[in-house]
Amino acid sequence: MTTFALIHGGGASAFDWHLVEKELRERGHDTVAMDLPMSDPKATLWDYADAVVQAAGERGPLVVVAHSWGGFVGPLVCARTNVSALVLLTAMIPTPGETPAAWWEQSGWHAPGIEDEYELYFHDVPRDLADQVLTHDRALRADLDMDLACSEPWPLTAWPDVPTQYLLCRDDRLFTPEFVRRHAKERLGLVPDEMPGGHMVMLSRPSELADHLLRALPTG
Repeated sequence: MTTFALIHGGGASAFDWHLVEKELRERGHDTVAMDLPMSDPKATLWDYADAVVQAAGERGPLVVVAHSWGGFVGPLVCARTNVSALVLLTAMIPTPGETPAAWWEQSGWHAPGIEDEYELYFHDVPRDLADQVLTHDRALRADLDMDLACSEPWPLTAWPDVPTQYLLCRDDRLFTPEFVRRHAKERLGLVPDEMPGGHMVMLSRPSELADHLLRALPTG
């Protein structure tokens, strides 16, 4: 049995993972998903990482799965606790000293020009499920205040010495396949694994995502 620590993206919540948690548990594994302290104006990136570590407790070694903005948090968790693997799921890849706010320009990302959040994030998610998730996350993040965390330089001096994989979503409209392939190669020298699905693939294809995460398990 492996414990998967599931880290959500910016402005999201642990609830986004509920379908994947069910799939992984049905396959005999354990999961932990937590709400990052995004409504705390004093919360730092290390505070976000510590929220993951505290939620995991004594479980481990963990397979850490970091989605989207959570790419700034996942590697910090690896520096805080016992981790056997890190999976970046259509995630931002930071470099030492880079702030999350600066990442967008420094990474070479280009805005897709899609204003509607359903079309950008949830275009392949059933509308009733998308509505449920958005209603939940908006209520939870009514006092969203990430200014400190977004302006804080990423504190590691190097990428953690943990097996790292990148999972690209071929239908992602926010982080397109072309951008991600270049980003993963430039930042980590990685060739991403690929699967169908948009940015919120944990909601549109939870079973397929669970299968991909299981393939990330360390061998030997």
